[in-house]
Amino acid sequence: MTDIIQTIRTIVLDAVNAQKLTTIVYGTVISISPLKIQVDQKLVLEQEHLKLTRAVRDYEVEMTVDHVTESRAGGSGDAAYASHDHEYKGRKKFLVHNGLVVGDRVTMLRAQGGQQYLILDKEVV
Repeated sequence: MTDIIQTIRTIVLDAVNAQKLTTIVYGTVISISPLKIQVDQKLVLEQEHLKLTRAVRDYEVEMTVDHVTESRAGGSGDAAYASHDHEYKGRKKFLVHNGLVVGDRVTMLRAQGGQQYLILDKEVV
């Protein structure tokens, strides 16, 4: 009876593993254009298999600001260039530099079936 149970367990585990359920995968960026990520010695993921989140891309964000610039002097000695500051307020666009670079270590989620990988984030050094 124990042999039958063990055989059933093996069959079930093999079936589950064959489905390639979602798993966490780690890799290293080896090329940016085209994007390539090395997972291990044998597996290099190409751009068509990779999806990127905002956490690993450059993107613009709109922010509301309300402050005064630091005082600065001109330098010519003219009164028009005397030390002064300015108001800086309103909705402003900023570029967030999160893009991948060669050597970045990334954490990915392998989709069921193993054909697509979602790059979740990069390792902070």
